[in-house]
Amino acid sequence: MSRLNELRMIARVAQMYHIEGQRQAAIAAHLRISQATVSRMLKRAQEEEIVRTTVVTPSGTYADLETVLRTKFDLSEAIVVECSEDRDGAIMARIGEAAAHFVEATLQVDEVIGVSSWSETILKMVDNIHPMKNGKAKHVVQTLGGMGDPTVQIHANQLTTRLAKLTGAEAHLLSAPGVAQSREAKLVLLGDTYVRETMDMFGKITLAIVGIGAMEPSSMLARSGNTFSGRELAAVEEAGGVGDISLRFFDADGNFVKTPLDERVIGMSLEELSQIDRVIALAGGQSKTDSIRGALRTGVIDLLITDKFTAGRLAEMDNLQELSG
Repeated sequence: MSRLNELRMIARVAQMYHIEGQRQAAIAAHLRISQATVSRMLKRAQEEEIVRTTVVTPSGTYADLETVLRTKFDLSEAIVVECSEDRDGAIMARIGEAAAHFVEATLQVDEVIGVSSWSETILKMVDNIHPMKNGKAKHVVQTLGGMGDPTVQIHANQLTTRLAKLTGAEAHLLSAPGVAQSREAKLVLLGDTYVRETMDMFGKITLAIVGIGAMEPSSMLARSGNTFSGRELAAVEEAGGVGDISLRFFDADGNFVKTPLDERVIGMSLEELSQIDRVIALAGGQSKTDSIRGALRTGVIDLLITDKFTAGRLAEMDNLQELSG
């Protein structure tokens, strides 16, 4: 009976602490035992499963799907957002809201943020970020050339400068097109002092925020003129490309796809991106599911923010592949 008596006392201590909300010192005084004994008993209460921890996930959150994504794709974190319909506009809005909250909550002091500016989802994120009174970030660096069609370019520049203002940082614009006309033209543009200064900042970035593109360019990128012709993109597909991060392509298995087009892009490479401490990808939608899956397999992305429909497809696709294998 001695063990039963011991467990009874442990259960009483656990009841006083967890249910009655008493402090350890008050429990010790009430039962005439030491506070160290109370602490040991609380630990024993968990070991004996007298106290069990239960996490009840709120409605509209998807902890199980997030766990599947973290496990399948070796992510440090995954955020799956509620969305009422599987439609690109609605999905971008919800992902943007979740990304804004996450960045606000986790931004570190003196952070150097890299941002791909030709992304409508990242633009939605910036629209939802609240001004940080004391300012946390040090620099916001544009990681893909920001010049293009003037009617669209203003969005790319504003995205970078607004994010800098909201986070109390200094903006570093990449004043060159995302795609040069030729390799030679790119070399000339890289000779510009301001372009070179911004690209030299790439190695200092501690947090990168990127979108994931399908082989069909997004409307914002297509309107900007910072994209490749249909014939050129077809050649990338023939080489196995399924999507891109800032116009750097990869295949379904996450291997980087190198083509002559690479030599015309003015921006961060996937190799450079892989060296950054935290890389957050914002992406969702039916048309991007294959691209997102390939991007996750590159090993470049640390955290994915997506919608419940896309997350479900990613989890199902991986399970189906395992079954067929």
